[in-house]
Amino acid sequence: MLRAGSVVAALVLGCAVAVSTPAAAESTGAGDGCGEWRSTLVTSGAGMLENLEFDRAGSMVLSQSAPVGPGALLTVAPDGSRKTLVSNVNGPGGLVAQDGAVYFTTGNTAVSGLFGLADGTLGRVDVGDGSVTTIADGLVMPNGLVPLDGNRFLTTRTLTQPGLTVIGSDGSATVVREDLGTVDGLARSGQNIFVTTTFDLTTAIHILNADDLGGTVRTIALPGFGPANMADDLTVGPDGALYVAFNAGGKVVRVDPEWGTSCEIASGLPLTSAVKFGAGPGWDPNALYTTSFLGDVHKLDRVGGVS
Repeated sequence: MLRAGSVVAALVLGCAVAVSTPAAAESTGAGDGCGEWRSTLVTSGAGMLENLEFDRAGSMVLSQSAPVGPGALLTVAPDGSRKTLVSNVNGPGGLVAQDGAVYFTTGNTAVSGLFGLADGTLGRVDVGDGSVTTIADGLVMPNGLVPLDGNRFLTTRTLTQPGLTVIGSDGSATVVREDLGTVDGLARSGQNIFVTTTFDLTTAIHILNADDLGGTVRTIALPGFGPANMADDLTVGPDGALYVAFNAGGKVVRVDPEWGTSCEIASGLPLTSAVKFGAGPGWDPNALYTTSFLGDVHKLDRVGGVS
């Protein structure tokens, strides 16, 4: 997503480049597997949080942005205590834990997106010793991030020329398509790549084949006015469902990727930016953790209902 100070300008631009999507699917409520969920605060006051990931070694990793100046990557222990993992990070975005490291994008700012500034990078921080390596540079507003086969990654650009970019194992960057609207969050399950849109008039989840990113797309349209939802990051749950953060909507929505039905699992979570199920020591793999631009991290537990 974007730094808070640029949301209004980005919203106007995003509406101008909105794409046509199918009619919204009807929300089916608890009967579609939402049930009852309970929210618990894990930590607060952590700054403007863009994304989260689990390093599989016992820490949650957060992308912390700032309205002015550099951000950072933070770690959170299961007891809620925080430390700085990487300081002076310009607009940190998507996070992926893989092979004892956390990969992260930088340059995910509205200014870079609006003006086409190629100041973004893909970096790698070693979980063991904290060393940082730049994998690729010259990227424009790299936002969402998922791994591809062959040590490659896929990232999104949300503004001005929104699209998908493949980062090669050699650090090269190739735009693979620009026809999906204001793409933002990314998630992967098997060969399926899931992509959210943020500022389009209809909130969409596009489903692509990881082996044919330029090929046929299946689209799920979600209820509500797109810019009022502002879908951000998403993840795939242990139940195979998609869980989507609605930034402006302040809620989390569960989506059945086969039928396209949806329901809310939590609301009253202002400016929710990312969601991820727990992984690694001390983190519940059946609980969903959320971040927000207000600096809060919440844990969502299912306490009733059957998926």
